[in-house]
Amino acid sequence: MSGTTIKIAENGNQSFAGYLALPPVGSGPGLILCQEIFGVNATIRKLADLYAQEGYVVLAPDFFWRQAEGIEIEPGEEGMQQAMALLESFRDDEAVDDLQAALTVLRGRPEVTGDCGVVGYCLGGKLAYLAAVHTDASVCIGYYGVGIEHLVDPAQAVRGRLVLHFAEQDAHCNEAARSQIFAALGQRDNVSLYLYRGADHAFARFGSPHFDKSAYALAHDRTIGALRRVLGPHYDLEALWERHLQLEFETRDADATMQTMIAEPYVNHVPTMTGGVGYASLRHFYQYHFIHANPSDTRQIPVSRTVGATQIVDEMLFCFTHTREIDWMLPGIPPTGRPVEIPLVGIVKFRGDKLCHEHIYWDQASVLAQIGVIDTHALPVVGVESARKVMDETLPSNTLMKRWSESEKPAS
Repeated sequence: MSGTTIKIAENGNQSFAGYLALPPVGSGPGLILCQEIFGVNATIRKLADLYAQEGYVVLAPDFFWRQAEGIEIEPGEEGMQQAMALLESFRDDEAVDDLQAALTVLRGRPEVTGDCGVVGYCLGGKLAYLAAVHTDASVCIGYYGVGIEHLVDPAQAVRGRLVLHFAEQDAHCNEAARSQIFAALGQRDNVSLYLYRGADHAFARFGSPHFDKSAYALAHDRTIGALRRVLGPHYDLEALWERHLQLEFETRDADATMQTMIAEPYVNHVPTMTGGVGYASLRHFYQYHFIHANPSDTRQIPVSRTVGATQIVDEMLFCFTHTREIDWMLPGIPPTGRPVEIPLVGIVKFRGDKLCHEHIYWDQASVLAQIGVIDTHALPVVGVESARKVMDETLPSNTLMKRWSESEKPAS
């Protein structure tokens, strides 16, 4: 953990602790991170560090300080019993006071530029909702909050932007409870409610038996998107991606390429499962099997690019002449001297202003067909025709379907 513990003053004569994590540049918008029922434990501190990497000055207050200071509970049967005992004397109104005090302290710190928001999980998910109603936070985001259905009032004002994430299989916030919440909040322009099918409570807690990577990733994208729109920081992801590509294909500098990425990134070329996970593995891959393995005439022709809050989807034609063995795309196949032109799509994820990971997709059958390794007459695959049709949609469709001419003709 890279953060520090600070004191949060309340009413001038009391104080409680909070874990403070700073972004790599040392400053940014503020974010209050509201704990689960297990206190500000290692999981919450890890989350704080991750949000800091996204560009936020993160403060995770100890909301159990009135019961006992420094509570850190490990999830499990024994931990759950301890947490439930603490909740018996936990009061929402006092927690809201603590939230507002933490927001005031956070706004006053020199590292905070701009406004502040709130994000919370479980107990903290409920606190995030209460923050949207009772504090001056600009954006509040709650994950699988427990008990919100008892607090919503259709006439109640939500001051800023509110985002709530729900799990379909969550027994702590079942379908009946969600129906009450959706009925009260679902039609408001400043409220977004999301349901994650098949997911259970704590789907976004690392190490939880219910951790659901798919639901976590989608919810995280939506969370960062909401924070970016209201608070910033705003990064030029296209410029960052272009710089990364330049270092890979023009400068061909593995170390400089790695500097555009987070400390432990990963790359997965899906058709061949080449790439690497973690700094050492990925740097080795770039240096010895990617950057210097691409033929000299390698070029990329842009087709489309979609830029989101946390990622880019880049569609292109990838073109080269197979003049050398290409470890990452055609491992073990000697050069054939044949030209190759394929559609390729990259899904590029960022954390803050650094690349986090890349998922790269292409049609491997088309590559193999173009270098003459497989017979396009014996298999339902095409060669360069797939790239040609991406650029010219008027080229014939359904050419592989032998029964096309036998089926009913489309109406003219």
